[in-house]
Amino acid sequence: MTIGTGVVLFVIGAILVFALNIQLDWVDLDMVGYILMAAGALVFIIGLVLLVARRGRSDTVVERDVI
Repeated sequence: MTIGTGVVLFVIGAILVFALNIQLDWVDLDMVGYILMAAGALVFIIGLVLLVARRGRSDTVVERDVI
């Protein structure tokens, strides 16, 4: 889920920076887009690290029959 969230944040940020030419007095959409792109890249990298960490761990299950 974190990898998908990172991609979505990056795409929304890229749309704000490169596709929209709207000027608002109260917010700089380019800066918001760059912030979203950076956050998306960070979340994507964290998701990859967590994915690798989960795959490296193995659980051993021992079953015992008690009579």
